[in-house]
Amino acid sequence: MDPVLLARIQFATNISFHILFPAITIGLAWVLFYFRWRAWRGGEALWDQAYTFWVKVFALTFAMGVVSGITMSFQFGTNWPGFMERAGNVAGPLLGYEVLTAFFLEASFLGIMLFGRNRVSPRMHLIATLLVAVGTTLSAFWILSLNSWMQTPTGYYLEDGVVMVESWWAVIFNPSFPYRLVHMLLASLLTCAFLIAGVSAWRLRRGVGGPGTRRVLRTGLLLAAVGAPLQVLVGDFHGLNTLEHQPAKVAAMEAIWETQAGAPFTLVGWPDASERRNHFALEIPYAASLILTHELEGEVRGLNDFEGLHPPVPMVFWSFRVMLGVGVLMLLVAWWGSWQTRGGRAPSPALLRALSWMTFSGWVAVLAGWYVTEIGRQPWIVQDVLSVAEVAADHASATLAGTLFGYVLLYALLLAAYIGALRQMSLKPAASLGLSPQPATVQEA
Repeated sequence: MDPVLLARIQFATNISFHILFPAITIGLAWVLFYFRWRAWRGGEALWDQAYTFWVKVFALTFAMGVVSGITMSFQFGTNWPGFMERAGNVAGPLLGYEVLTAFFLEASFLGIMLFGRNRVSPRMHLIATLLVAVGTTLSAFWILSLNSWMQTPTGYYLEDGVVMVESWWAVIFNPSFPYRLVHMLLASLLTCAFLIAGVSAWRLRRGVGGPGTRRVLRTGLLLAAVGAPLQVLVGDFHGLNTLEHQPAKVAAMEAIWETQAGAPFTLVGWPDASERRNHFALEIPYAASLILTHELEGEVRGLNDFEGLHPPVPMVFWSFRVMLGVGVLMLLVAWWGSWQTRGGRAPSPALLRALSWMTFSGWVAVLAGWYVTEIGRQPWIVQDVLSVAEVAADHASATLAGTLFGYVLLYALLLAAYIGALRQMSLKPAASLGLSPQPATVQEA
């Protein structure tokens, strides 16, 4: 295989594994702050008990995220040295700011959050939890600022082929950054919402939930019920921004080959790059133009306008539909569950089963969305400035294939261990946490 393609697959493997954990911890940190605030303000023991359980999940997930993030940084030097040589004046400081602000803040107060509940005052412990949540969000701020700059670069000039910074304000707050940041933060909240609802449903079905388990499930459902429609709205704004700055990505998302007004939205189909058309396409007339331009006869540029400088169509096309499909399912289940559990009503067995199956649905949507974002930028590593082929290391295919196999095997084992550990934690009876079990009617559900 092409060494550049293998290097891309290897980095995709690393980032796919890594992003699973920040996708949980960013949202879960704020949920933990909410649990702690409710316990501190209202004095209800069930919120303190909810915090006791979920802070352990946070600690496990946070550790996995830190370790997997270190591996990614190594690959800038091993597989993509040209990127730091050519764009390091932007990437280096932004990554440094992430360490100096977010990571130091998290590291400083994480110990108090995890181990200081009985060693500091309740107010101090609440503040420590808040600062850890702020730190996780700051981390997302800097990482997404860099990623957004790679998608929509501004505030720079080239000097002998090297990117030089002209305006840090323009670099950080580039055109796609606000949409990408809010989109990712909402994605993390939705991922966390379905995780806590799914695990709580699992605990109720197994009869090991404590008195706060049903309340936690309800919290996850309400968070998802509010967050999902907001994500749809933000996604619409993000799509308009992408159409303006990365029209080739949008054309690949919709598998539109010819520029046309009143473009249809293809629900399903098989994009054929060799024939430059879609087979077995089920289309909704005018829908793509309406969604992308908010006009029935709005013009959408086709892939043929980009003279081969466009991303691989099938992967982007299908990833976008997986993200949309899972997102719609999350919205429907969240609204169904919120309605069914209104007024303190017990969740039905059908709802508990559905939530159990959707525990990791946020992961599927996040990965699909990131594939659209990253593969949709190809063949550029910095849009219209640096191509991927320009900055890749000159490694043999066999070397890359061997290390890729090692990464895949290691990550599969680590992911299985993480899910196994989470399952074991979820199966612990309420008595092991000093909690009383739920009523028998809920246990039997």
